[in-house]
Amino acid sequence: RESDLFIGMQQVLEGLTANGIRWGVVTNKPSFLTIPLMKALNLAEAAACIVSADTTPHSKPHPAPMLHACELVKAKPVDCIYIGDAERDIQAAHNAQMRSVVALYGYISETDEPESWQADCMINHPHEILQWI
Repeated sequence: RESDLFIGMQQVLEGLTANGIRWGVVTNKPSFLTIPLMKALNLAEAAACIVSADTTPHSKPHPAPMLHACELVKAKPVDCIYIGDAERDIQAAHNAQMRSVVALYGYISETDEPESWQADCMINHPHEILQWI
C-alpha cells in the first residue's frame, strides 16, 4: 500500500522507453504480490515482461527466471542488463550470462558487501542507469 518507486526511477523508465529500450521486472516475490503492485504503480502495461518467483520452477539466483524474461522479450541474455540490490540478483545475472549492476540505493543491509559480488557496475542513484547504458 505504501510502496513507491525510488526517487528518480520514473524518469529513468520514461527515458528508457523514449529511447526504445525495453525494460522488465524479474523478482523473487510471488505473482500475487508482484502483479497488483505493478498495476498500482501504473507499470504493468509499460513493462516488457514481469517474471515473479512462481513464474518458473526456480527463483533467483537460478538463471531460469532471467532466461524466461529473455524469451518473453525475444532478447539474448548477453544483450541484457540486470539491475539488482541483492547478491542473488548479481549471481542470477551471471548465471544467465547477463551484465549486472548493483543498485546501491536499494535494500542493501549494513552486512552486505556489494563490492564483492563481481557486478559489472555499481550505481548510487537511478539516473546513473541511463548514463551507464
